[in-house]
Amino acid sequence: MIINDFLAFTESGLYCRAGDFYLDPKLPVKTAVITHAHGDHACAGNELVYCTKATAAIMQLRLRKNAAKQFKTLDFHQPFYIGAIKITMIAAGHILGSAQILMEYEGTRYLYTGDIKMQEDPTCERIDMVQADVLITETTFANPEVLHPDPIEEIRKLNASSHNVLLGSYSLGKSQRLVNLITEHCPQRSVLLHHSMVGITKLYEDFGFHPGNYAPYNRKLMKYPDKGFVYIVPPLTFDCYFRAKGVLRAFASGWKRLQAQNDLSIYISDHADWNDILKYIEAVKPLEVWTLHGDGEHLRQHFAGVMPVKLLV
Repeated sequence: MIINDFLAFTESGLYCRAGDFYLDPKLPVKTAVITHAHGDHACAGNELVYCTKATAAIMQLRLRKNAAKQFKTLDFHQPFYIGAIKITMIAAGHILGSAQILMEYEGTRYLYTGDIKMQEDPTCERIDMVQADVLITETTFANPEVLHPDPIEEIRKLNASSHNVLLGSYSLGKSQRLVNLITEHCPQRSVLLHHSMVGITKLYEDFGFHPGNYAPYNRKLMKYPDKGFVYIVPPLTFDCYFRAKGVLRAFASGWKRLQAQNDLSIYISDHADWNDILKYIEAVKPLEVWTLHGDGEHLRQHFAGVMPVKLLV
């Protein structure tokens, strides 16, 4: 039997009362199950964190002593218990170490996605599919008007010019994926990484995911125009260089607002679009869908009269 309030939001985040733990809490808590190491899912200061080995390593790299008082790391498909709830981490395909959280309690299977990506990405574990009675899914791009283009065709836009490129990107996950795409599909380009991205990229390599060819940023190199350099930088640095001369500006993202006023539009997202969310739901075969991290109204309308869709936020 599905428990309607199996998960509920408190001021600290998404709470499972039956197991007395939080999923990706917003504020520090006693017990947290964390899907991946992006800052909006992995806050600092939790007492006990359950997560994958890669997620723990990234959190420790980024948050240092504040990462958590204690980590319990799990492999994918390695069941464990918190109280009476059996929990299994399933690969989410979002970034290195990202996991979906399968919770089994009193004969019912609840699957929390965290963030998921269906597109191919050699820089992280491929998304895995399991079936569940209740699917608790992100809805970042759950809109019929949002259909992500082919990332290979998007990155090949860089081949149309020899100009140096200032390429905005998130440091964790996206930048490593861009290194791989540029290495594979823009071989004449040379990638320079912002210093904040180098440590995370080396950690990817430690876990056996080698993105491709890159070098740390060298200011002298970028002074030479038309050499084909791509300087990948985090959002704040990208914004600071809004008057940069002699380079093409682009930001790799699924958000249209981040493409405004740039020289190139590069739509590359690490989230599922509308069609991928529908494919994912078809594979999970849930009896109910609960939504968060976005707007679930389009899904509720799409499945009206077919399956209950509950908006948690």
